[in-house]
Amino acid sequence: MDGALKAYRRDLEAREANPYNADWPRLHLTSVLLSKPVALLTNAELKNWRDGLLGTMAPSTINRLCGCLCAALEQAAQHDKRIQNRDAWETGLAGLPNAQEARNVVLSDDKVLAFVAAAYALDHQLGLLTDTLAITGARPSQAVRLRVEDLHDHPLRPKLMMPKSAKGGGRNRSAKKIERYSVPITPVLAMRLKVAARGRVGEAPLLLQSDGRTWDKNPGQNYHRHVDNVVTAIGLDPAEVTMYCLRHSSIVRMLLRNVPIRLVASLHNTSVAMIEKHYSKYITEHSIDDITRAGLLSEPALPADNVVAMVR
Repeated sequence: MDGALKAYRRDLEAREANPYNADWPRLHLTSVLLSKPVALLTNAELKNWRDGLLGTMAPSTINRLCGCLCAALEQAAQHDKRIQNRDAWETGLAGLPNAQEARNVVLSDDKVLAFVAAAYALDHQLGLLTDTLAITGARPSQAVRLRVEDLHDHPLRPKLMMPKSAKGGGRNRSAKKIERYSVPITPVLAMRLKVAARGRVGEAPLLLQSDGRTWDKNPGQNYHRHVDNVVTAIGLDPAEVTMYCLRHSSIVRMLLRNVPIRLVASLHNTSVAMIEKHYSKYITEHSIDDITRAGLLSEPALPADNVVAMVR
């Protein structure tokens, strides 16, 4: 299995995808499984390994981890016809049932502002990344690829040319990641970014860590412990609230302020279908009452209980 994960990592790098998907399973696999040839794996031992993770991480996380491992094993089978035991991982690593998490934690505007302020208080560069994510609603993996030249600091209508995420795989990932789309930002954030970028060339990364290093392709590995401290500092639970909550909050904020759903999707580099799938409950809970009441049939007002009609 070790060879399959190495080959999968090389393939991810060649496609400019995140190699962490090949590294993550290594953190949890036993030495026995790592050293075993793919062709000799059985569904029983893979199932035992999967089930042994219960209690150490959420079922939905186990499913994502198994998905990464399945991708590596499937690629190995595609390139080696001697591997005929696909049932081993298709059955042994099958997704756990009822493991879908309600992961779209949405914060109030006050909590988002507190989140950003606490990040700045802990580390200015972390604060700058957090501020950018809160204002744009971008994925962290997108924001860390911003370049100095992507900042258009117009005095009244500043914006960022945000790199696309290239989610969904495919062989045209590199071309997608070069593409950019316009996202408006506040003048305050534009000023902070301009100061941070001062003296650096246009092709340089816009957002850096406090030691001058880039945030890397998987920025969460570099900031997750700091974010836990930030979340705790504002009275929330790090097990539930992550940096990604800033994206969810941005999407819901725009929906509730009646920004057209197509525009919300475009500004967040996603699709209308995905917005409707993951955020429709917020539309229903928070705005449908006001919208539908405007279309109700108008009826004559009833007299108040304490009003006595005058006899003429």
